[in-house]
Amino acid sequence: MRGVSSLSSERTERSGGAAFFDLDRTLLLGASGPILGEQLRRVGLIRGDASPVEGAAFKFFDLVGETLPSMFLARQGARAAAGWPVDLVREAADHAAAPLVERILPYAAQMIAEHRAAGRKVVLATTTPRDLLEPFVELAGFDDIVATVYGRSGDRYDGTIDGEFVWGKGKSRSVAEWAGRNRIDLDVSFAYSDSYYDVPLLSIVGHPRAVNPDPRMLVISTLRRWPVIHFDLPAGIPKFVGLEPQQVLQFLARPQTFPGVRFRVSGVGNIPRHGPAVLVANHRSYFDVLAVGYLLAQRGRPVRFLGKKEVFDAPIIGDLATALGGIRVDRGTGSDEPLRLAEEALAAGELVALMPQGTIPRGPAFFDPVLRGRWGAAKLASATGAPIVPVGLWGTEAIWPRSSKVPNLTRVWDPPHVELRAGEAFTVDGSDLDADTEQIMRAISEQLPAEAHLRRIPSADELAATYPDGRVPADVDASGSHEQQRRPGTD
Repeated sequence: MRGVSSLSSERTERSGGAAFFDLDRTLLLGASGPILGEQLRRVGLIRGDASPVEGAAFKFFDLVGETLPSMFLARQGARAAAGWPVDLVREAADHAAAPLVERILPYAAQMIAEHRAAGRKVVLATTTPRDLLEPFVELAGFDDIVATVYGRSGDRYDGTIDGEFVWGKGKSRSVAEWAGRNRIDLDVSFAYSDSYYDVPLLSIVGHPRAVNPDPRMLVISTLRRWPVIHFDLPAGIPKFVGLEPQQVLQFLARPQTFPGVRFRVSGVGNIPRHGPAVLVANHRSYFDVLAVGYLLAQRGRPVRFLGKKEVFDAPIIGDLATALGGIRVDRGTGSDEPLRLAEEALAAGELVALMPQGTIPRGPAFFDPVLRGRWGAAKLASATGAPIVPVGLWGTEAIWPRSSKVPNLTRVWDPPHVELRAGEAFTVDGSDLDADTEQIMRAISEQLPAEAHLRRIPSADELAATYPDGRVPADVDASGSHEQQRRPGTD
């Protein structure tokens, strides 16, 4: 009984958790070395410009991560710094702080904020010398740093390491020692790293996370079932040789890949090359998502699509939609989760796409030149201030109408034309969602060809193509179509 009481008491005293983040190839996409080296040169501690060999070494590190030779050289850094004035190193560190903060990956910043909101200490755990990173730690909002400390003699470095070389098992011991001093319970703590040599660190916490893992870390994380994440991508999107699946597919977005379609694309330059934007398009076909993907491939930008839950719940297709960056929308729950995820993507500087109509219009509504939408796009743009890029789609129903379970891509000798036009970006007022939604739908309509603005009576076959399996409900007939055409209003 005494042992149980003692354990319970210790757990009460050590109830708080922490989140430990590695720096290079984890918080940052690559190495911090080029920025730190530049500032050390700026204060005169390193002479001459960076050599091609140095640049190649950092490029190699960015691709494969830590190696024994690279970490051997890192350990010799203390000797190379012998005689350096501590105040000049701190001056270099001050200059490096802001550029390093700017390079923190977007979803890493969001993860740090989530841990802080949950009451956890946020700690940088890195091999890089502490004196070079303390200003960065303060500016980035970390609570503390566990890092290698160079020995000093007076106001200069003496060429030694004071305590642990914070790498491999030395990093795990240093973190464990820090946790003990700060009464942190490692069983409820998190650790994030890309490196195989940080397996000891990830092994001592209750919630290990492999981030942008090097090949050996990927194997270990797979065997141990550690979550694998990438701080430059939303959760659930994998990477292959540094590319997400959507980027791989964009290489295939060429006219030769779609011999049964003739794309007419315009306005690509209106899609921002960088930064957040909400792309909105009308909805005519199951082929629309592929058509928008083709448009964005011409710009070279991945996109996060909001899509109906039925797509994500489907076997295989659902997993593919998630891997491609889709955001699941279940209207039946009324949950704000999809918009929250979309807001996070925009905050990370991503492009988010949605179709405000929500679903493909059926029957007479399909032929109405006045587009009607839901509030989602307006709410998203209003909440984030992101610009809206309207896109008009036309002709996709000839490839994959609602009445068909599969697309028809066999018309290689007489392929139907699909038009995609991106308009100029704009922002909404945000004070009236109804007015903002009408503005968005008008902007989309303006990108459509002239025939889209004409009112006409659809044929029986055209009407049937707008319904699942081509079955027109009994209460919809030609007279219903005529009534729809006679409604007042123009686009």
